Amino acid sequence: MDALRSVLLAFVMPEKCYQELFVKLNLFHVPCVRVVLRRTLGIWIMLGSVTVKLPQIFKMMRAKSADALSFPSVLVELCIVTGTLADRIARNFPIDAWGDVLFILIQTVTIGFLIQHYRGHTGRGLLFLVVYSSLALLLTSPLVPKLFTTTVQASSTPALVAARLLQVWTCYRSGHTGQLSAPSVFLLFVGSLAHALSIFVETGDYQMTLPYIIIFCSNGLLACQMLCYWRRAPALKTKAE
Repeated sequence: MDALRSVLLAFVMPEKCYQELFVKLNLFHVPCVRVVLRRTLGIWIMLGSVTVKLPQIFKMMRAKSADALSFPSVLVELCIVTGTLADRIARNFPIDAWGDVLFILIQTVTIGFLIQHYRGHTGRGLLFLVVYSSLALLLTSPLVPKLFTTTVQASSTPALVAARLLQVWTCYRSGHTGQLSAPSVFLLFVGSLAHALSIFVETGDYQMTLPYIIIFCSNGLLACQMLCYWRRAPALKTKAE
């Protein structure tokens, strides 16, 4: 019981809420319920961010293919993630405020390289790594004005929606989802829902939550497409053979 208490106090709730919920059994103490819900969602969002794109990477490496994946979508998403990382570093946030973003960035860059590599453009993929790394170092340096990174961060919602629509269009044009990873797609979908709920629980403001709802809807569109095209890729492959 002491071990459980230590874990709960370290990650889920303060001492006051532990007393209310577990000692007094006041399970409907609204402020503490809000704290527990917010922190729990935050933990799941962080864990999801660290692992969300790994299934996509593993699927591509197993299949040695990047069929139906959109490289422009990856580029747009990289702009968002890099802008977010640069903005948080520029504001001198601690590493725990941008560590998850760094994990997403590394995974997204890896996917971008693998798309080029498995399409027979390894040299282009290496050039992409060099150019992107140089730009990322520049953006996270003091040479770039904070206003620029703040502007990039502010445009993240429409840019992320555009990235999802580019991937949706690529799958639609291909007639299947190819090497798009279902676990990654559904983790993004669930993660965006958790993020929207977390913002709403924390602020109670519909206007502040709206951008996250829009992102959730765009992820939902891709998830629906994954379900609709679930078994089309194997059939197309068999036909081609």
